[in-house]
Amino acid sequence: MLKANPEITPKQGLWARFMAMPLDSAPRTIAITVVLCLLCAMIVSAAAVALKPQQTLNKTLDKKVNILKVAGLYEDGIDVEATFAKVEPRVVDLATGKFSSEVDAVTYDQRKASKDPESSVRLTNDPASIKRQAKLASVYLIRDDAGDIERIILPVHGYGLWSTLYGFLALNADGNDVYGLRFYQHGETPGLGAEVENPKWIAQWPGKKVYGSDGDVRITVSKTMGPDADKHHIDALAGATLTSRGVDNLVKFWMGEQGFQLFLENLKKGEA
Repeated sequence: MLKANPEITPKQGLWARFMAMPLDSAPRTIAITVVLCLLCAMIVSAAAVALKPQQTLNKTLDKKVNILKVAGLYEDGIDVEATFAKVEPRVVDLATGKFSSEVDAVTYDQRKASKDPESSVRLTNDPASIKRQAKLASVYLIRDDAGDIERIILPVHGYGLWSTLYGFLALNADGNDVYGLRFYQHGETPGLGAEVENPKWIAQWPGKKVYGSDGDVRITVSKTMGPDADKHHIDALAGATLTSRGVDNLVKFWMGEQGFQLFLENLKKGEA
């Protein structure tokens, strides 16, 4: 074992006494470990700060891509920014079912707002298991050449088996016929609940109707077919009962009275 330098006295500096310690001594080992940890933490923190703008840009780009995909406007190789110019972001006050100018529709972060007690409400009736709901919700409109609404894209989310599923539901101009559904973030079981991304399962959604003739939400994700199954029924995912139930709950929640139903009614009547 290496021994301390006998020429170093207690009156000398701390650094000299530290350097005189045996290389394998406990104090020296602990000190070096602490210093290395601090250096690594500083490097990681600096990298996170430096990369944050790019991460934000990537997150925004990914969101736009998913909106374009559910709206049927995405193709490989397209200019995403140029194509997204066809999308009209708006913000809706869920309590009134009308457009709101309270916040900037382009920069508004609904997910962040749902965590703020001042900009959200705590749910007591919470079938989607989201706990809090933002008072304002983002919507995205696609208009035809004449300026009329052709498609309505609505953000939806709710809890499945292991995670909160985030997605977009696209409706045709009548606010009832489904154009498409797409989930872009979740943590469900690969091969089971994660099949919410399977193109074959997603292909069931286009053409289905959300509401019945009585105005109630009728669209259902289940194993058994009910009345008017050809209009409203989506087959549950095989082996993923709880994820399927979660999708059923979240779609019914966001299309119901607590979600976008009032807005869609107002939009249809030209009163949004």
